[in-house]
Amino acid sequence: MKQLVQNLKTGETVLEDVPAPQVRRGQVLIRTRRSLVSLGTERMLVEFGKASLIAKARQQPDKVKQVLDKIRTDGLVPTLEAVFRKLDQPLPLGYCNVGEVIAVGEGVLDIRPGDRVASNGPHAEVVCVPRHLVAQIPDGVSDDEAAFTVIGAIGLQGIRLLNPTLGETVVVIGLGLIGLLTADLLRLNGCRVIGVDLDETKVQLARDKGIQTVQVTDGTDVVSYVMAQTNGIGADGVLLTASTGNDELISQAARMSRKRGRLVLVGVVGLTLNRAEFYEKELTFQVSCSYGPGRYDDVYEQQGHDYPLPFVRWTENRNFQTILQLLSTGQLDVKPLITDVVPLTDYRQIYDRIGRSRSIASLLRYPESIELRTTVSLPEHRYVGLGAGQKTPVIGIIGAGNFTGATLLPALQPTGAALRIIASAGGLNGTLLAKKFAIAESTTDYQQVIRHPEVDIVVITTRHNSHARMTSEALRAGKHVFVEKPLVIFDEELPDVVAAQQESGRTVLVGFNRRFAPHVQRMKAMLGGIRSADVPMNVVATMNAGFIPASAWVHDRAVGGGRLLGEACHFVDLITFLTGSRVAAVCMNAMGSRPSETVDSASLLLRYENGSTGVVNYFANGSKAYAKERVEVYAQERTLILDNFRSLKGYGFRRFSGLKTRQNKGHKEQFRRLVEQVRTGGEPLIPFADIVNTTQATLAALRSLREGRWVAVEEISVSRSETQLAV
Repeated sequence: MKQLVQNLKTGETVLEDVPAPQVRRGQVLIRTRRSLVSLGTERMLVEFGKASLIAKARQQPDKVKQVLDKIRTDGLVPTLEAVFRKLDQPLPLGYCNVGEVIAVGEGVLDIRPGDRVASNGPHAEVVCVPRHLVAQIPDGVSDDEAAFTVIGAIGLQGIRLLNPTLGETVVVIGLGLIGLLTADLLRLNGCRVIGVDLDETKVQLARDKGIQTVQVTDGTDVVSYVMAQTNGIGADGVLLTASTGNDELISQAARMSRKRGRLVLVGVVGLTLNRAEFYEKELTFQVSCSYGPGRYDDVYEQQGHDYPLPFVRWTENRNFQTILQLLSTGQLDVKPLITDVVPLTDYRQIYDRIGRSRSIASLLRYPESIELRTTVSLPEHRYVGLGAGQKTPVIGIIGAGNFTGATLLPALQPTGAALRIIASAGGLNGTLLAKKFAIAESTTDYQQVIRHPEVDIVVITTRHNSHARMTSEALRAGKHVFVEKPLVIFDEELPDVVAAQQESGRTVLVGFNRRFAPHVQRMKAMLGGIRSADVPMNVVATMNAGFIPASAWVHDRAVGGGRLLGEACHFVDLITFLTGSRVAAVCMNAMGSRPSETVDSASLLLRYENGSTGVVNYFANGSKAYAKERVEVYAQERTLILDNFRSLKGYGFRRFSGLKTRQNKGHKEQFRRLVEQVRTGGEPLIPFADIVNTTQATLAALRSLREGRWVAVEEISVSRSETQLAV
């Protein structure tokens, strides 16, 4: 299928050929018929992409500060690499979609294939959208009209926050598409509406709808005009739907308001406020969030839990329904706003002039039939099979998120491994990574990776709740598995993974890359190498992890498992490697009077079989200006201090006092060794029994937190020896 994307590095808009998404639980699969181009939002993205690097920085000063902090902690080169990777990630365009339902996921009961629906799906021939972001289109509303549903809901939500009453005077500053719709909806609400804009065409469209207007280019002083029209009282409310970095609009809005008036920002304007202007009139100011309550709430949007109507009357979905109802009755007429309707393949007619266009609403028209393919081949990366006797490993990848593109694939690329196929849920990310890293196929069906006859190693980098299931499936399909940490997120998942490994004899490697970092390898050698198991030691690992909002998926116990389970396991494995022993018992203490299992500031105490002790401090409440990771080892009157995987200092060692390098956390070395072992055969990089022990230790830590005591790590028998990792 085809999908429009925006390259933030170059500003180029591209129509990509990507595999069609598959319907998922709680979601609706839609074949698109129309989509509306949001000229304001999409123009900002295009102009940002075309701007120079300096201009981009000026537009995002908060991001510049983050970059400077990262340079201080991680170094210049890693920071610049991260910035350029971020800019190299194209964005899907569009959020006003109309189409026909072709499939519904489990749990969707009130929508059926064949229904016409409006959604916030992107500009793509097929979209998969959560149920609460989909609304059925009434008979009599055309596809062209229904394409205004989502953008109309944006204006409607601003009005709901303003809460106007019959007869009030409301000023709408900015008569672009959202502004025109907002003004019309206010008129329907019984308000006296004054619309303000620079553009004569937009002002005339508003006048045609019976809206009183001010065209500021004719020299009219807007504030004086509004005060005169309200007998010196001022406007009851002001809705700012303009898009500008200028602070003058917010000042004008304050000055034209009556005492105790209300201001709501729907668009994007400069927000340097004059306190006196707001103080003297006791003005209220609020920023409207997109389509309404539920927006950006995973519980509502992704998990499908509706807000009860008696308590939240107008959710984003109910706002969609309101716009469609007004279109159905003819009270809201959007046909005069349609400037042009062009075929999807002619998208450049819109985007090549988007910065200078006077269009109000441009629609994309989609083909009536398309071929639904969940896997696409990339001709420029045509895969050539290996000859007899060759042992270069063939790799299939499931997951195309930030870690895959920023870390995993750059580490795999220099190994010489054959990258055969990549799977991603939406299809776009996987296809873009396939093009960048010369992968032959992109798919939205992860089973295509697991069942692929040429794939030797399945690499899994999906969200944590799918790791155990996919690992077991790949093992039973006869594949070796590399899975990003954690291996599992619930106790009951581990036995099946162990059983699958024992049944298949294949190797499981979890992404505990820290043990492969050059500084850690040096530490291991200095501590006595394999003999370190005979020398008890104390190891303290501290991670200044940084704050992540509570709404992030990693905090969801059922999806991410929590940050301690998903990340602290790195350091449990690292201490296991340094001590040469396994965890016997664990105790965890977390900040707060009643900490939950997903708390992200805690300390783990580890007792090892050989008498060593470990402490893992995982903190999310520290300064980002401070280094992220620190490891201290104390043994036999000697001390090693590793700072952020950039510098190593030794105390009490002959001929060694310190070592400094670029930051290196071991990812490249981990994959180099993995590929080399596949070529030549050999023992697994990490014994499976150690991986199981580390997994059990982190799960036991959560139990320790619940029960407030030390918890012994029970052994799961790994009786069957692992097959050597060789093709």
